[in-house]
Amino acid sequence: MPSHWIWGSRPPPPITLPLSQVSALLARLGQADQHAVAEDLLRLVGAQVPLAQCTIFAFEAGRQPRIVAVGDRSRTQELPDIAEAYVDLFYRLDGSAAAMASEFVSAQKAGSETPRIVLHRQRGEDIPHDDYRRICYEQPRVAERLSVMALFEGRRWLSVNFYRGIEHGGFDEAGVATVEAFAPLIVHAVRLHHTGQALHQNLADLLMARLVRQFPTLTQRDCDVVAALMDGLSSDAMAQRLGLTIGSAQTYQKRVLRKLGVAGQRELLGLLMHGGD
Repeated sequence: MPSHWIWGSRPPPPITLPLSQVSALLARLGQADQHAVAEDLLRLVGAQVPLAQCTIFAFEAGRQPRIVAVGDRSRTQELPDIAEAYVDLFYRLDGSAAAMASEFVSAQKAGSETPRIVLHRQRGEDIPHDDYRRICYEQPRVAERLSVMALFEGRRWLSVNFYRGIEHGGFDEAGVATVEAFAPLIVHAVRLHHTGQALHQNLADLLMARLVRQFPTLTQRDCDVVAALMDGLSSDAMAQRLGLTIGSAQTYQKRVLRKLGVAGQRELLGLLMHGGD
């Protein structure tokens, strides 16, 4: 099998879609939980073929890729750091970069409504660069990665990557065919999630900028706490995001609410949405 190929070049096998999991995936697209889509795809596809991890990246020409989401089946807590290392250091060495470059013109012609879906597989042993292979494959004990990629808006590739652990071995033909059967659902779900996330972030940035103009004494820590509250995080989740103890997170939360003159998240939302410039 070539390292990359185009979806539809061979008939996919019949698969049974678990409707409850598909519904859960669709219901959470674009929500504030950035990584939910990767976790949901890992559960959905992983019910058919054993998988260890899922990462999703957005690529645009001339720019460093962005992490859209990561999902991990309790394999390592370091996947976010591994994804950061990939976008900072290694993405140009990835075989999928060559696949996207070679398919770019054809993908532009196909458009976004019925995108040209490109699949690419890569084993650790395929990577000559020692640090790339060690950090992204050997350290998380990954045997092989299978990527599902599509170009949207004529300029942005979205790449969904499924990883097999060394205990699973590489993808066999049945596993590859199963991921391929899911490919149209995968690429359209991730496109919708990415669009929703962008809209959410743009709105959040606008609201935060307005809040800072109204309350110029807010510190960066105050703004981080407000952003966590805007995302609906609990004190536990806020503490984890900001690297604080739960007690400190609660203290910061009380302090910023007092500065803003509101009693809780509901009043904070009202201030954000209706406060004057």
